[in-house]
Amino acid sequence: MNDPIADMLTRIRNAQMRGKSTVSTPASKLRAWVLDVLADEGYIRGYEKSTGANGHPALEISLKYFDGTPVIREIKRVSKPGRRVYMGVKDIPTIRQGLGVSIVSTPKGVMSDAAARTANVGGEVLCTVF
Repeated sequence: MNDPIADMLTRIRNAQMRGKSTVSTPASKLRAWVLDVLADEGYIRGYEKSTGANGHPALEISLKYFDGTPVIREIKRVSKPGRRVYMGVKDIPTIRQGLGVSIVSTPKGVMSDAAARTANVGGEVLCTVF
């Protein structure tokens, strides 16, 4: 697998289209950090570590719905393996006039765009969520 973050985002997107309450993805530290930001911002209920069917570690993500519609309307990968996107603190985009969130990997850890502006750090823009 070339892009594990894109794989996880696609699994979330597909599970929400089918109305699933949970979705499983292989475990990694970066995926867990991205899920921490999604949980802090209120886009997912949470996640927990488990063991997959083949015995490998997995993350079980609890998706969030409001009146039967998914809370995450749009989730996109910005920085890809073929084209990395790095931005300074002044260049980090606001998503939908601040209603959405950019998830940024900074030297101080993976955080939302608002937290990165507060900490005055830039980094690699991993994905955007609305």
